[in-house]
Amino acid sequence: MKNALFLCAAALVAAPAAAQSGGPVTVIQAGRLLDKPGQAPRGPSTLIVRDGRIVEILPGKVDGPAGAKIVDLSDKFVLPGLIDSHVHLDSDAGGNAAFMEGLTSSDAVTAYRTLGNAKKTLMAGFTTVRNLGDGTGATLALRDFAASGEILAPRIVDAGRSISTTSGHMDGTLSLGEDLHSAINQENLCDGVETCRHAIRMQIRRGVDVIKIATTGGVNSRIGAGLGRQLFDDEVKALVDTAHLYKKKVAVHAHGDDGINAALAAGADSIEHGTMLTDESIKLFKKAGAYYVPTLSTVNGYIARLQADPNAYPPDVLAKVKWRIGVTGKSLEKAYPAGVKIAFGTDAGVSKHGRNADEFELMVKHGMSPMAAIQAATVNAADLLGVAADVGTLEPGKAADIIAVSGDPLSDVTVLKSVRFVMKGGQVAKDER
Repeated sequence: MKNALFLCAAALVAAPAAAQSGGPVTVIQAGRLLDKPGQAPRGPSTLIVRDGRIVEILPGKVDGPAGAKIVDLSDKFVLPGLIDSHVHLDSDAGGNAAFMEGLTSSDAVTAYRTLGNAKKTLMAGFTTVRNLGDGTGATLALRDFAASGEILAPRIVDAGRSISTTSGHMDGTLSLGEDLHSAINQENLCDGVETCRHAIRMQIRRGVDVIKIATTGGVNSRIGAGLGRQLFDDEVKALVDTAHLYKKKVAVHAHGDDGINAALAAGADSIEHGTMLTDESIKLFKKAGAYYVPTLSTVNGYIARLQADPNAYPPDVLAKVKWRIGVTGKSLEKAYPAGVKIAFGTDAGVSKHGRNADEFELMVKHGMSPMAAIQAATVNAADLLGVAADVGTLEPGKAADIIAVSGDPLSDVTVLKSVRFVMKGGQVAKDER
């Protein structure tokens, strides 16, 4: 009798914890497992998933409890769901086509387009995104539906409307006749300390997760005002301080070093694009502990559109597009070896949704190792977005956001362009084994 009791107890100890719960279980058998990017991958491993979360990670190929659903990825390389820290889900038109789309699309059309782009993003293996600019509120709504489980879409951290000065990068009246200006919602523009504080609070009222501001001009701005600074010190400080008052991080669109440095000095949490970093910028990044989000693959969108139509952009924009193509990657080549924290972000919308993984190839081309690039799209991005408790690594208790590829992304990062399996929160979104 004692021997029988001992054997029963031993069997319970040896069985996966999920077997003792009685809940529906999915067992994922990985050929190789990069559970914590930045650390060496494991060999054959088994992940036990229940109620959308990882329960256990076991060495070797294990069948798991009776009745469990088995997902055999034993010939695949498995890693955490990827994170894109800079997208615009509401569109991926550009140049003159984007201008016309903005004039002719209804909010309803934009909402459906946003959902379609979110699905493309998820199918590409990106289970979490930070959406940095959407005027209609479609992405805010999609964020909530995705969180409720009613729609299978990436986890969304959303910024609502992006904020700039009048005539700045976010001014929707640029290139419009003056008689049309009154039809454009301009709650996101600010000039002076008080209106900048107000602009932040307007987005807080909408329920945003993060704040996006522009301290410089933009490549796609339909105005020949350059890419230098467009906010005074007191305005930048008012924007950042007000966002931080409400516990919201601040992502800053900035190309020129003057706008980059002003934002970092004011306490910005991330710099998006950062095309003209200087040595002083590097020092400020490291002092502030801010992240750099390079958005290199914007150039893919520019190049593709110009190949299809040399007149895709108006002259003022075209000059900036050509400049951006020529200098892209130079700041990353300076920032990464200096120890600046890098988070993966594409600016998808300027480039095509669903092609987010193209960014990996460019990051490696401009000096990062494949492991560092993957870490930027998992561990680092999760930290920047404030979601590291749930995603970024594969560990017991975290969300079951899991992808798989054929081949080894640590030796050839381009295999991440062909994700074969996607699970988001325990739900299988793609299975092309």
